Amino acid sequence: MVNYKHLHYFWTVAKEGSIARASERLHITPQTISGQLSLLEAHFGVELFNKVGRNLEITETGKQVLSYVDEIFSLGNELEQMMHQLPSDRPRVFKVGVVDVVPKSIAHRILLPALQMSESIKLVCREANLDTLLAQLSLHRLDLIIADKPIPPTVSTRGFSHKLGQSSVSFFATESLQKELNGEFPSCLNGASILLPSQGNQLRSGIDHWFNKKRVHPKIVAEFDDSALMKEFGQEGVGIFVAPTVIEAEVRQQYKVNVIGQTSEITEDFYAISVEKKILNPIASAVIESANNTLFSGTPL
Repeated sequence: MVNYKHLHYFWTVAKEGSIARASERLHITPQTISGQLSLLEAHFGVELFNKVGRNLEITETGKQVLSYVDEIFSLGNELEQMMHQLPSDRPRVFKVGVVDVVPKSIAHRILLPALQMSESIKLVCREANLDTLLAQLSLHRLDLIIADKPIPPTVSTRGFSHKLGQSSVSFFATESLQKELNGEFPSCLNGASILLPSQGNQLRSGIDHWFNKKRVHPKIVAEFDDSALMKEFGQEGVGIFVAPTVIEAEVRQQYKVNVIGQTSEITEDFYAISVEKKILNPIASAVIESANNTLFSGTPL
């Protein structure tokens, strides 16, 4: 079994960058820390640090171990906070993973009902790619995942995909950029500067297919993993950009842009993924129900 005191020494050395600084922080001799680290490395059978001058550089394996240790101590802090709170004040923790390609404004709208419930809720959001979040879900480190697609059939992780809804796509531009466009939508996109999601994104595949179908050929000036960053550049007039129609009014107001066109031939889907086929968590249930009945009401499911 792992010695948690050894993990604490390892975590401190990793954060401080050297045994000497860790020694000052922990008020323990460097020899003691060095010896405990050696025992931990012997237990795992790997090297966790490489010596670089007077400092220690964490190895790739060490970085993986550190990610788990961060999680362990984070849970320990949560436990300690929970035990120091009065029962009546203790919030219920709801941990959600948001796939990094899901627009932040959509994720915000989906999750907002969790903080509007009558009971006290502490919402913990983590962002990563779908594979990483599915691994955390399988270990019960997450209660729910918000994603742009269901669990791929090639993934062995046990889980269930619950469709939240579907949105058509709108195209946005600043007023000055809109004035430079020629013709009606979508032919006005020919030769126009445009900002798009990165290749491999579900939405990008649909956009590319639609461009080919409509025989329009815009000038792609930038591609983004982060849809919020894409909107920021769009706000500066760098190019036309896309966003789900369901948040059209919000995008217009926040980024001071106009809608130049909309199509239901391009759609973006949104899913909640859980370890349960039938949702028993009342917070997750409220989030899914609100998305189905309010945010995506009237859209095909």
